[in-house]
Order: sequence, then structure tokens, then C-alpha cells
Amino acid sequence: MRKTFLALLLAASVTPAVAQEKNIDLKISHWVPASHPLQKSLEDWAAAVEKDSGGTIKSKVFPAQQLGKAFDHYDMARDGIADVTYVNPGYQPGRFPIIGAGELPFLMSDAKGGSMALDEWYRKYAEKEMKDVKFCLAFIHSPSSFHSRTKKIVVPDDVKGMKIRPAHATMANFVTSLGGTNVQSSAPEVRDIIERGVADAVTFPWGSLLLFGIDKVTKYDMEAPLYVTTFAFVINKDKYNQMSDKQKKAIDNNCNTEASGRVGEYWGKMEDAGIAKIKADTGHEVYKLTPEQIALWKKASEPLTKTWGDGVKKNGVDPDPAMAELRAALKKHNALAE
Repeated sequence: MRKTFLALLLAASVTPAVAQEKNIDLKISHWVPASHPLQKSLEDWAAAVEKDSGGTIKSKVFPAQQLGKAFDHYDMARDGIADVTYVNPGYQPGRFPIIGAGELPFLMSDAKGGSMALDEWYRKYAEKEMKDVKFCLAFIHSPSSFHSRTKKIVVPDDVKGMKIRPAHATMANFVTSLGGTNVQSSAPEVRDIIERGVADAVTFPWGSLLLFGIDKVTKYDMEAPLYVTTFAFVINKDKYNQMSDKQKKAIDNNCNTEASGRVGEYWGKMEDAGIAKIKADTGHEVYKLTPEQIALWKKASEPLTKTWGDGVKKNGVDPDPAMAELRAALKKHNALAE
């Protein structure tokens, strides 16, 4: 009788721990087409989390702005409209100044290494700058440049008087400083604004130019590693806090620098493959810049570093050591532009 009683007590003490391991369903939202490499990266990420959680965390990926507009994805994660979202911090000028370091021209040379360096560097700043959400990882796409419908953009002076859709806040500042006019739009809207003449040109990566059909409305393509765009995966805090320790560990195991490199590498290969495809299109003129022309672009972009520094000072960050740390991380991962 005594043994039976002890067994019942033991069972009672174990039951609550078992009950805490409830199933979790994640809504993962992004705003590019399902044919974009990001779709597979998010599906792979979800599969890895499910495996590490012992099957208790399952996910569904919602592409192409199904749950909300591209500009809103950070707030969608904050507010629980989605549980995991894909964010372009540069879509909201001034809101995320620290991570904007990655947007500075002629800084990064490689998608995988640049992603790993950015993620490794940004982790200590993410809790300050993205405190409304749980930061998962940061990454970039391959270095990219200008694509124009109306004329070749060869030197900085060519931007004067043009209407350009910039990739992010830093490129928007650059366009303005060169005498151009910015036309704001998310990536899915770019083809339409160029086709209607609302914009003359765009800064966009090569493979995505084809994916979004922008190659159908542009003609002149600068082949130069002018800029990259920074991105992040972020998670709703309440959803994360509802998880058991094992489930949180499954998330954390896939929110790290190694995972950021996988996302950046897979996307980067798609973008790089787009260069040859655009070159093969007789309706496009792809042109390289001379060393002298590259020097003009680098000189024209120098004030952007000071603008970035002024922005991060307001967030209590000393820009000089922060930039030195980022450059060191890029060198470590073989992704520092020469």
C-alpha cells in the first residue's frame, strides 16, 4: 500500500513538467515571392527548429505580404500578427541606425561572410535597438548597384535630376546628396513605379531584378559592388516566452551566426547567378566602372559614414570603435571590401 502511495506521489510530481511541453505553432511571414530563395531558407529554418524541439514546434510560412506590408514586418512581430518575420531595417529611416552600418557603400564583398560578420557584430547591439522583439539573426544579400531605364549611371554626377528608388535609408541619403530624388517603395512595387515613370532607376540585387520582373523595365546595369542591404529575422517575445526550456533552446540553436551564414550564402548564390543572365539579355547594357570612376563613387559616399555615426551617437554608441569592430569581423570572415 505504501509503495502504491509513493508511486502516485511520484507520478503527480512528474505530470506538470510533462504538461508544460505543449505544442507551439509559428506563423512565419515575409514579403517576397514564394519563388525567392528566402522562402526555402525560412522553410529550412522551420524544419531545423521542429527537429530540435522534438516535433513540438511546427511552422507555416506566409510569403508575398499575405499577413502584412513589407514596411510593417518588424511591428508585426512585435504585436504578434506574425510570430517570426523578415525585416529590412532600412525601410524605416532613423529607427534602426546601428545596423545601418552594414548599408554603407563599398564595405562588404561577400554575402555569406558579410552575413556572418554583420550578425556576429550586431548581437551586442540588437537588445538595445530591437528591444521590442527577440532578435534571431542578421544577414545581407550580395553586393549590388544601379539599374536604370533612362540612361547609364557612370559617375556620381549622373544621379543629379534622376528619380531613384533606393534600397534603404543609407542609399536614400546618398541619392539626395548627389542631387537625385528618392521614390520610396517596397521591393514588390518597384517594377510598377519604373514602368509608370514614377522612378527612373533602382538600386537592386541582380537575381532579384529578374525575380521581380524589373529587368523588363530597365536597360542599363552598373556592375560594381556599390552597396548591400541588411536584413533580420525577429520573433515575437510573448510567443518565445510561452515556450519550455527545450523549445527555447530549439529556437536559440537556429538563431546564431552560423545560421545567418547559411541564409546569406543561399540567397547570395541566386543573386550572383543573375549577373550572367542579365548580360545575356540583348535588351540590357551591363557596364563596369574604371578605377577612376570607382574612386569618385567612394569619395562621394564618404559623408555617409559621418551621417551613420551621428545617428548611432543618439543611441549611446561610439561610432568609431563600433565601425572598427565591424570591419574586424568582416576581415575575419573574408568579406571586407578592398
